[in-house]
Amino acid sequence: MESKVFYYARVSSREQNLDRQLEAFRKLGALEREIICDKDSGKDLQRTGYQALKNAMLRSGDTLVVKSLDRLSRNKTDIKNELQYFKENNIRLKVMDLPTTMMELPEGQEWVFEMVNAILIEVLGTIAEQERKTIQKRQREGIDAAKRKGKHLGRPKAELPDGYELVLSDWKSGKIRTKEAMEELGMRKSTFYRCVRTLGD
Repeated sequence: MESKVFYYARVSSREQNLDRQLEAFRKLGALEREIICDKDSGKDLQRTGYQALKNAMLRSGDTLVVKSLDRLSRNKTDIKNELQYFKENNIRLKVMDLPTTMMELPEGQEWVFEMVNAILIEVLGTIAEQERKTIQKRQREGIDAAKRKGKHLGRPKAELPDGYELVLSDWKSGKIRTKEAMEELGMRKSTFYRCVRTLGD
C-alpha cells in the first residue's frame, strides 16, 4: 500500500484562524483533503480531528506534518507519548519548526530520524518530569508558608450570621421550620446543615 502524507493544523479557539499553518502546508504541496484541522485547546488530545487522524487515517509508513510540536499538544507528557506512538507504529513525524525532521535522506539512513525522535522523546520526558517536580516543590513551599503564617488550608470555615444561636435554638425546639430558619439566616440548605454539623452544636 502506498504511503500517504497528512497535515495537522490546530488553533485553540474558534476566534483564531488557521491561515498561517495552512499556507505553510500548501507551500509543501499539501492538498486540501490531506489537511486535518481542529479549533480546540491543546491541553489534551481529545480533539475530533486529531482522533480521527490518529485512529482512522494514519497507517504504518505514513507521514504526519505539523507546523510545530505544540500543535500536537501543549502538554509535554502527551507530546512524548505521541512521539513514542508514532515511532512504534512506523509513522514519520515532520515538524516544520524543527528542520532536522524535514530532511529527506537516502534509503537505509532512516536511523537518523529514529535518533532525532529518540532525542525529542528523552528531552521532552526530562522537561515534563522536571516541571512536575517544580510544581510539587512550589505546592509544598506554599503550604509550608501558609502554615507558618497560621492560615487555614482547605475549604474556608463558614462564618456564623448574627442571631445564629437563637435561630438554631428555635429550630431545634421545633418553634420554626428549616425553611424559616434558612430564610432568617440568609443561608442555603447545604450551608445551613454544614453549620449545624460542624459549628452549631
